[in-house]
Amino acid sequence: MKKILITGCNGQLGRAIQKEYGDTVTFIRTDMVAGDGVEALDITDLEAIREIANRTKPDGIINCAAYTNVDGCETNEEVAYAANAIGPKNLAIVAKEIGAKLFHISTDYVFNGKGTRPYVESDLPDPVSAYGRTKAAGEKFVQEECDTYFILRTAWLYGEGKNFVKTMLSLAENHSEISVVCDQLGSPTSAVELAKMIHYLGETEAYGIYHATCEGDTNWADFAEEIFKRMGKNVIVHHVTSEEYAAMNPASANRPKYSILDNQKLHQLSADFQMANWSDALDVYLDTLR
Repeated sequence: MKKILITGCNGQLGRAIQKEYGDTVTFIRTDMVAGDGVEALDITDLEAIREIANRTKPDGIINCAAYTNVDGCETNEEVAYAANAIGPKNLAIVAKEIGAKLFHISTDYVFNGKGTRPYVESDLPDPVSAYGRTKAAGEKFVQEECDTYFILRTAWLYGEGKNFVKTMLSLAENHSEISVVCDQLGSPTSAVELAKMIHYLGETEAYGIYHATCEGDTNWADFAEEIFKRMGKNVIVHHVTSEEYAAMNPASANRPKYSILDNQKLHQLSADFQMANWSDALDVYLDTLR
């Protein structure tokens, strides 16, 4: 049976990956805090990664650990760099040493968000936020330090944990009207669908950078309206611009207005496996909340 070392195992994607594989693999589950079968692992500590990798000898490493607080990255870029750049570098070094496949999760924030067509994998990163800069650096390190890697750029991720969908449903309990940004475009992506893509790619040796979002696109305001409609919530969504929203809720980080990623490389690789449309994936997720 194959062994997979997973970092950030208690996060949205980490949980989805474990459910996707089930008992077909042996997981070495790690996170920042130990407990309930989880080993503590700080990915900024190269020797700690070496120790656990040499002891457990995984066939694959899936990195779900990251500093994802976009605003927090602006005021703590050094901390974010350690988690989002040095951590992946360390994992890549060890993956090469032990001959393991490495899966590293990246983001749409590596682009500047000024695009007019969906970004493809070959487009050059041009981040405009600390989060984007540190994630782009992580991608570069992985490419430099490891040969057998999959970098998966995803966006608007939701799953088992804190996310936009649950935030909207929570607001619906106490608000009859809310304001949501309408000029930021992207593809809401289910952690379940991303886990399926990781599983699919893991059976191949088609290494490289992949875009990994659900098919189709929307904006945050329309996304919120779909959530309320499907869950029977009577909430009026006021569509506001990014500038209007920032004036009401000052934020310290630039957020990309155009985050649509084209899964071009996956389309070219397989006619059999594709990620679900975001609308269909949302229905599946909402069924788990009813």
